[in-house]
Amino acid sequence: MTPMRQAAVCSDASAQAVSPAHRSAPQADRMVHRERRRLLKASAAITACALAPALMASPMGMELAINQFTGGRPTEAGRVLLDLPALVENGNSVPVRVEVASTMTERDHVQRIALFSEKNPLPQVAVFYLGPRAGRAAVTTRMRLADSQKVVAVAHMSDGSFRRVHADVIVTLAACIES
Repeated sequence: MTPMRQAAVCSDASAQAVSPAHRSAPQADRMVHRERRRLLKASAAITACALAPALMASPMGMELAINQFTGGRPTEAGRVLLDLPALVENGNSVPVRVEVASTMTERDHVQRIALFSEKNPLPQVAVFYLGPRAGRAAVTTRMRLADSQKVVAVAHMSDGSFRRVHADVIVTLAACIES
């Protein structure tokens, strides 16, 4: 096909695709349904985005985040120590220390440690990546707490298991609150 003929074929095809006069009634109905579906999907996405902060700042939101971290596998108690004050005067800077009883060898080491909070806008506060060369399975950080709540630490072990511990914290001056 010559370049001139090819251009003519392309322009004819694009004209037919764009022109609504060339569509039959069933084609027009399908297009209306497609547009309606797109509008419904967009509405559902906007609604989900509006409701997401309320869902995330809840015990259920925290459990969903933990479930996502563990890949749906169960968690066991033990081997994890969560050290944070039981009563916090200011929620803007709360010291947290997590330690896991592990020999930190190739056979037995901690791969990840995650911190979760119940009432913060984002329940997964931090994730720390470790390996056998870390020497000790211990991390220290500071976190903001929106209110009195439960804080959970989950450790992902090299054997694929997950260990969990929680502590309740009372906060007198809250942080992380958006109004």
